[in-house]
Parts: sequence; structure tokens; C-alpha cells
Amino acid sequence: MLDLSEEQRLLVDETQRLAENEFADRAFTWEGEGYPEENIELLADRGFLGLNLPTEYGGGGMSEFDVALQIETVGRVCPDTAAAIYGQSMVAPRAIDMFGSEWAKEHYLPKVTSGELSVAIGISEPEAGSDSRNMTTTVEEADDGELYLNGEKTWVSNVPESEAAVIWAKFPEGLGTVIMEFDQPGVEIHQHHTNMHGETQTQFYMEDVHIPEERVLVRGPEALKQQLKALNWERCGSSMLANSISLNAFDKAIEYAQQREQFDQPIGDFQGIRWKVADMAKQIEGARTLTYRAALSGGGEDDAPDRLAASLAKLSTSETVEQVVSEALQIHGANGYQQGHPLEYLYRLARGRRIAAGTDEIMKNNIADVVFEDGLPRTL
Repeated sequence: MLDLSEEQRLLVDETQRLAENEFADRAFTWEGEGYPEENIELLADRGFLGLNLPTEYGGGGMSEFDVALQIETVGRVCPDTAAAIYGQSMVAPRAIDMFGSEWAKEHYLPKVTSGELSVAIGISEPEAGSDSRNMTTTVEEADDGELYLNGEKTWVSNVPESEAAVIWAKFPEGLGTVIMEFDQPGVEIHQHHTNMHGETQTQFYMEDVHIPEERVLVRGPEALKQQLKALNWERCGSSMLANSISLNAFDKAIEYAQQREQFDQPIGDFQGIRWKVADMAKQIEGARTLTYRAALSGGGEDDAPDRLAASLAKLSTSETVEQVVSEALQIHGANGYQQGHPLEYLYRLARGRRIAAGTDEIMKNNIADVVFEDGLPRTL
């Protein structure tokens, strides 16, 4: 077992009590449609939202490892609430915390930690997903020195619940990021898509959207490197969420295997089921270990996880969650295959982890780049 501090054990215990007492009855009622607003408000009221954000902005001042413990604990009960915690701890708000002006931090982060505000992130475009070089969204400087944003983004999650988004765009000197608010003149929602697990993803246009200097996060020659560091935190968060889904499915498989009887005995007594459970446990524990290692590799001068550690965690957890949920569904048989069953939803939810926050193929490229240049570390 992990050697958790007293504070971390208290966090896990309190989060587990909250999830089981307050979230369990509503779990699996959203299934991607809508947002667990009541749960997020309750987390904020208890001081459990934005655990890794600074205390001066209402956060917990804790680490990303602590967020991993929180997401796992909540996700074992309610995966949709765990997904919301991931989005508001490890993605756009984390980038604002890392790179934002003092104005941006003071303006956005307290609203995030209080549950008043969600912030989306816009990277993908119709012709530019993993290949950021083909990005056509731009920020240009007018004659009066003001900055204006133009372009298009798609597959953006949580837009209906968000008031603002961190947008990746090309400046004259290279890639950068800015904060855009959805109610600004020039922002037009084009259409909403519904993905496989029921989540809304949005396409929108931006035409001459004014970006004050205080809403610029990064620009300049080092901007791409800085953004990639922020992406490593998103990949860690995606790994945390994937692990929580795996654990949710695993818990359900164990319970069902102990209760379901065939041939006058629980199916958990059959060697075939026991081997499935053993393989699932092995995969989950390996994925969790890589995730914890990646989260603990952050901080310090760079304030970001190691690229190799984050990529290994992201790839491992994405593969593991799909395999674990599939086997959990197999253990449930026809029951788990029915629409409306939690395993059917988890199966659809799990598949997205191999795409979001960086595809499997991009993670493999990242891993190969590092090991060809530096090899694997001599010690863990």
C-alpha cells in the first residue's frame, strides 16, 4: 500500500464518505448528458474543488497526487463527477494557474474553486487535431496594438457549462494560448455534436474577438514548450480519470461475481472468472503505479510532469480501462450489455480515453522520442 500522510488518508476517507452518502444515488443518471452540478457545488462547499490550485484563490494548495486520490475515490462511485473534477483541476484551470497573469488568476480561479465557473479548452480544429502545425486559428495585433482572435475550434467539451475557454492559436511569432469568454462579441456557436458516451462536444467560430493582454497565457519562442508542459498535466488527469473508471467497473465485476450463481455456485468460484479478475487487478495496479509516478514527477522548477512518465501513464491507463471495462461487462454477460446498465455506459465512456488528451499513437511517439534520445531511467 501507498505510504499516505495523515492528511491524505483523511482526504480519501472524507471524500469516500461524501461520495457514498451524496453521490451514489445520482450516479449513472447523467450518462454524459448534462453536468453533475449539485455534486460540484457540494464539493466546492466542502473545500474539495481545485485541491491542487493555490489557497489564495480558494484552492486546497495540495498536489496533483492528492487530486489523483480524489478522482479515484469519487470515480469509484460516480464517474461523471470524477470527470468534472478532472476538467476543473487538471486541464484549463491548471494552465491558467501555471501561465496566467495575476489578473487572470484572480478573475478565474476563485470562481473555479467555488464551483461558479467552468473553463473549457479549445485545441482541435477540423483540419488540425494532433498536428498543431496545421492550426489556422490566429491572434493578430491591430494597428492600435490590440489583439484579435480569429478561427474555428471543434470537439470542445463542456461548452454549455463553461463561461470561458483556453484557446490554442497562432501568434505571428508562433503558437500561444489565450483566454476567450463565450459571451464576447464575435464568438458564434456553430453546432453541438454528441459523442459515443453522450457528452456534448461543440464547434464554434471566432471572428475578431478582442483579447486583452491580461488574457494572454503564453506567446513567444518558448510558448509551445510551455503549452506541452501543461498538456502533460492534462495527460496525468486523463490517467487519473481512466483509473477511476477501471476501478468502478472492477468493483461491480467483483460484486456481481460473488452474487451471481450458475451451476449451484457463485460464478466467482469458477477458475475462468477468477483469472479474469486477477488479470484486471494486475492491469489496474500497474496503471495506477504509472499514474502516481507521473503525478509525483511534477513540481519543482518546471512545475510539470516528466514527458516520459506522463506519456507512459496516459498510454497504459487508456489501454487498461478499455480492457478492464470490457472484461467486467463480460462477467456480467447479457445483463451488462443492456442499454441503461452501468457497465454499458462505462464501456462507452472508457473508449474515449484512448482519444482525449492525446491519442495512443501520439503517446507512443512521445515515448519513443524520449527513449531513443535518453533511454529508460536507470532507477525508478
